[in-house]
Amino acid sequence: MSRVKLKLPEQFNFFTTTPVRITDINYGNHLGNDAVLSFIHESRVQFLKSFNLEELKFEGVGLIMSDATIEFKNEAFYGDVLKVYVTASEPSRIGFSLFYKLVVQTKEGEKNIAYAKTGMICYDYNLKKVVPFPTSAERIFK
Repeated sequence: MSRVKLKLPEQFNFFTTTPVRITDINYGNHLGNDAVLSFIHESRVQFLKSFNLEELKFEGVGLIMSDATIEFKNEAFYGDVLKVYVTASEPSRIGFSLFYKLVVQTKEGEKNIAYAKTGMICYDYNLKKVVPFPTSAERIFK
């Protein structure tokens, strides 16, 4: 069976922290895979906010997620505080990729919990169609 292997960028220009809640725990008594996608979404919103942008107010257009890839590395548990690194990369005519690295701090340093990548496409929700990436939003790549 082939496995997904994400190649993360060397640098991340943003991070946020959030605790693992009891509602994020699955029947295996660890962070559920569905909750990881929720943490990625929250981190994406915080990343955009750091540039005074929003998913529905992205320099005159909206954003829609076209794909998501998650590579699970280790378990996280109730009470752990996730540190989620985010960076934008791979700009195109109509979108870009966001990369995420979820870690928890241990005595030995950061322990990788998951790596992720989401494809973000510029979208006009009124016209229901893909639109060009606004050049005024290129600051997210710095």
